[in-house]
Amino acid sequence: MSENNILQMNQGNSGLGKVEIAPEVIEVIAGIASSEVEGVAQMRGNFASGVVERLGKKNHGKGVKVELTEEGIKVDVYCVLKFGISIPTVAQKIQDNIRQALLNMTALEAEEVNIHVVGIQFENAKQEAEIEEEI
Repeated sequence: MSENNILQMNQGNSGLGKVEIAPEVIEVIAGIASSEVEGVAQMRGNFASGVVERLGKKNHGKGVKVELTEEGIKVDVYCVLKFGISIPTVAQKIQDNIRQALLNMTALEAEEVNIHVVGIQFENAKQEAEIEEEI
């Protein structure tokens, strides 16, 4: 890994030049791979990504943070899951989906894929009110 946070692919030596991948590309790949998993309601974004989406552009990297360390690529995913699903099962599927997508699209392996469940989405307000009454 170079000083300017660009990943270089070293798959074969074709003599044509080098292939570099920006961390933002990995964020987008991980974001899409996470969203595809059944049970994920939404990815957690920040204020800037909310503004961008309101302007009509989709921010696929939202809720994903990629860190390039000496050990390798560290991916943190912040998501909201649907109520009633198995959190460990969905988290495992997200990790598997991200690892597979990165390997297929970039030939890079993630050292860590950490899932942060930051909320649960209920189907409707009535269901949410019933659960609050039980507590």
